Amino acid sequence: MSATRISVDHVARVEGHGDIRVVIEDGAVTTCEMAVVEPARLFESMVLGRSFEEVPYIASRVCGICSASHVVTDLRAIERVFGVGVTDRTEALRELLVYGSYLQNHATHLFVFAAPDFLGHKSVFPLADANPELLERALGLKALGNELCTLVGGRSIHPITAVVGGFTHEIDAGEYRRLAEAMDAARDFALASVDLFRDFDTLDIQTEGDLLAMVAPGAYPVCTSDTARFVEGGYEFSAQAVEDEIEEYAVGHSGAFLARARRTGQPYMTAALARVNASWDALCKDARYAAAKAGLRPPERNPFANNIAQAVELVDVLDRCAALCRRLAADEFSGASAPVPFTVRAGRGVGFTEAPRGALFHLLELNGEGRVTRASIMTPTAQNIANLEADMRQLAEKMVAAGFDGDMIRLEIEKLVRAYDPCLSCSVH
Repeated sequence: MSATRISVDHVARVEGHGDIRVVIEDGAVTTCEMAVVEPARLFESMVLGRSFEEVPYIASRVCGICSASHVVTDLRAIERVFGVGVTDRTEALRELLVYGSYLQNHATHLFVFAAPDFLGHKSVFPLADANPELLERALGLKALGNELCTLVGGRSIHPITAVVGGFTHEIDAGEYRRLAEAMDAARDFALASVDLFRDFDTLDIQTEGDLLAMVAPGAYPVCTSDTARFVEGGYEFSAQAVEDEIEEYAVGHSGAFLARARRTGQPYMTAALARVNASWDALCKDARYAAAKAGLRPPERNPFANNIAQAVELVDVLDRCAALCRRLAADEFSGASAPVPFTVRAGRGVGFTEAPRGALFHLLELNGEGRVTRASIMTPTAQNIANLEADMRQLAEKMVAAGFDGDMIRLEIEKLVRAYDPCLSCSVH
């Protein structure tokens, strides 16, 4: 019996540590595993007994890039328990904070992690030598995201100004106008990024799993809706019922829980690609045009297209942030951003946002003193791993049938893993 074993210890250019194991015997793929080898980080246990005021700051440490999303998600869960309704101005500031992490994440992933795969480089360093202007402009986008998070959240990671009911500080109108101009200036490079990733060759595979994203009528929501949609399944559910709709389960080869839809038993992908499929019509005009030009239209089920979807979102984010900043400067949102009054009470609430890598759920149960009695976090990467393994298997089977050797299969599987933009440290929260 002939056998080919593909082993990748510590996949390069992803956040965290994971191993790939693929075994091909007599032309059949018998093993295909994405093993997360990170140790458990125990954030769900860490917050037990803590006051609600501490929880968002602790949870933000789950991720250094998605920290804003974790803070906003926890705040939404706590506000659900306390029955807090925030002002439109606070909602706009929270959107800016989450969008800042999109700029940070997408620019880093696309140009530092993914682009070397398609430009013939083993890392970002040869790319920096070969095309310093490309990398400099990409890092400029990340720096813009850092600045946005700093000005809105108080610092570039682990924001401190976002609290239950509002914000403790807000910048002045002149700063908003300056940020809007910076967003406008970055748009041309973002549009060029879509064209760049459109031109990269990828293998044609179609994910067998579903796609999950936040939805709202006429919107491209990232933190203002409680509704999630399984795109292929064709049904929606409230985030408050997430445990009834999504099942987490353990496997022996991975330190992370995996996930599947309870109604169908299917794995699923949650990412920029899922958002574009779910809310295509609500993309900003420039982003929708760039996506159409790149051939990215629903239904798009090739997971490699997540790279293009992230590039499209860069265009969308810049347009939205410029508009939000100008409206904030002109005082067009109702209400103030200062925290609204509220009463501490016992209850259960689920916060839901679209982190850069996909749907993020935080479930909190609080007692009458506002202390945590139960916490559960579903990160995008943990939800994605089962679908990633299924896509890896499909890719390997297709390449085996086409006669590719082990080295080529290994390279394409690594590219697929990076296209998912996993945060493996987050997956073992």
